Amino acid sequence: MKTPLKTDVKLVSMRDALGQALVDFAPEIPELVVLDADVSHSTKTLGFAKAYPDRFFNVGVAEANMADIAAGLAACGLRPVINTFSLFLALKCADQIRNTICYNNLPVVLAGAYGGLSDSYDGASHQAILDIALMRAMPNMAVIVPADAEETRQALRLALRRNGPTFIRGCRNETPVIFEGAEPLKIGKARKLRDGKDLTIAACGVPVLMALEAAEQLAKEGISADLLALATVKPIDEAALAASAAKTGRVLAVEEHTIYGGFGGAVAEAVARHAPAKMDFIGVRDRFTESGPYDALLKKYGISAEAIVAKAKALVGEKPAAAKAPAAKKVVRKKAVARKPQAKQRARKKT
Repeated sequence: MKTPLKTDVKLVSMRDALGQALVDFAPEIPELVVLDADVSHSTKTLGFAKAYPDRFFNVGVAEANMADIAAGLAACGLRPVINTFSLFLALKCADQIRNTICYNNLPVVLAGAYGGLSDSYDGASHQAILDIALMRAMPNMAVIVPADAEETRQALRLALRRNGPTFIRGCRNETPVIFEGAEPLKIGKARKLRDGKDLTIAACGVPVLMALEAAEQLAKEGISADLLALATVKPIDEAALAASAAKTGRVLAVEEHTIYGGFGGAVAEAVARHAPAKMDFIGVRDRFTESGPYDALLKKYGISAEAIVAKAKALVGEKPAAAKAPAAKKVVRKKAVARKPQAKQRARKKT
């Protein structure tokens, strides 16, 4: 499927989409309950709290307790959704998520709001650039990183029907809706956005739109990109990645996260197992980020369409070194020296 860029896209934040989806799904899923850590104005679960006060639990600033409470509710047959800032889910609840939710493989949905750098003005203490790495390391956990509001809504519906824990990472800011009317999201399946032969660009989350813009720019410069949008980071679509990497021989992974252990790591693992190729990564390097405007921070840390174009050109320009044939050994032919019989040599010495 080739997804052209639209000039009339609407802007919707993922947190708004998630909050509205919770309200919309509540009548058809009576087991659905929502827990929030006293940030419902920010996470947009306030609408659910007003519509279904008996099914909403504000646990206060006690994220670890929220995870344990959700595990207990899930064990009793309910479908809890816990919602707070993504970094707090990953760090403050890590022990409880591992030992109570994942160990028991309970159907709890972990909705991480303000993912990536989107909590931009609160700085490093709130910006979630390692949440994907932590969550995908949890056994039994599915990890979904939507690219827009439509994928967020679809991800929640899938997660609420899944028999196991699911982490959904959202963005605070309004982002273009690019998948409205497209085929529905499927867990573990990539979306093919462009066909190409020169390199593979694999992206998740907000950078998917950047990757689309970059692919169009590269096409104008004669570089053909095979573009995959992989909302499901775990389980990742290894078959799609392998087929693309085998065709192009070069892979660029793009994410709004540290380059260590997150989406890029998942892509690299799949490529290494099935179709080894030259790789590079777009994401935050080994550092803490800072506060500032969201778009400015993305550009500062190299997460932009321009950065994707530059890295793609560098990858395509790096031709694999041709294997050198072993040098042929030079045959030195020695001039033959005529040897006289030994008997005649002795006779000559006597004379």
